[in-house]
Amino acid sequence: MSEITLLEAINLALHHEMERDPDVVVLGEDVGVNGGVFRATVGLRDKFGFKRVIDTPLAEGLIAGVAVGMATQGLKPVAEFQFQGFIFPGMEQIICQAARMRNRTRGRLSCPLVYRSPYGAGIHSPEHHSESVEALFAHIPGLRVVIPSSPKRAYGLLLSAIRDPDPVMFFEPDRIYRSMKSDVVDDGIGLPLDVCFTLRPGRDLTIVAWGACIQEVMRAAAQLAERDIQCEVLDLATIKPLDMESILASVRKTGRLLVVHEACGSFGVGAEIVARVTEEALTSLKAPPKRLTGVDAAVPYYRNEEYYLITEQDIADAAHQLMEKNWL
Repeated sequence: MSEITLLEAINLALHHEMERDPDVVVLGEDVGVNGGVFRATVGLRDKFGFKRVIDTPLAEGLIAGVAVGMATQGLKPVAEFQFQGFIFPGMEQIICQAARMRNRTRGRLSCPLVYRSPYGAGIHSPEHHSESVEALFAHIPGLRVVIPSSPKRAYGLLLSAIRDPDPVMFFEPDRIYRSMKSDVVDDGIGLPLDVCFTLRPGRDLTIVAWGACIQEVMRAAAQLAERDIQCEVLDLATIKPLDMESILASVRKTGRLLVVHEACGSFGVGAEIVARVTEEALTSLKAPPKRLTGVDAAVPYYRNEEYYLITEQDIADAAHQLMEKNWL
């Protein structure tokens, strides 16, 4: 066991799985020479060689497409896009090929691949380096979307994503790549996909979040506990498919729901969660559900990032507002 960052946990999981399974290969821009833009793949080429750690041209469509070809022919590629906003040139290959391969071939072929990418604001970069567009991929049948929020979950979820027989979009919150550490055991045990993680039990309010926002949510929950408002915090972790069973169970216990996410609010994952809760647990709600999200605008340049990002106090204020509301 060692205390490592989220970025180091990603690197550790890649080392472990490449050691365990010779079919796992890594590809992307500068993944071998420099270890990638954030150095998530540092050391892999020295250990596993040029044939398994492949530097590609600056061509995201090529990266996405080559990964599909590899996956259908027995390999397990882990393809890195330098930032989430750079994925768009590869969307045709991801949506029309990777996501549909199992259906198109009636199960004869599948795509056991992972598309990795850092995402999110807070690192003082232009807008295409700061995208939070997980909802785009969650809308596509055939894709699984996973977002870790801590080093331990990054390690376990990435192992499970690589072992999954279908394509996984694995988005890593770059804002907390190096800002937090936790103990991680390199035991090769994957964490379950498609389930929420209850990070804090509570009786008064359910807060659902994912990615970097979990840090602000946990601090806000601690602040609210000092005023005897006990929040149950759920880390969504797998965006698609949603673990509605866990969310509904929590909402039926607390009677109130707050969803927090960095991506813009319109047509987002938070809207989907609220819609399903109102469809399936309306009579359990003591007040209308609430969303706290990013604005419907491109991420601003770093001087204005603080106005875009959701803060601990924003979450605490939203929780107070929700606790003061009742249907009657």
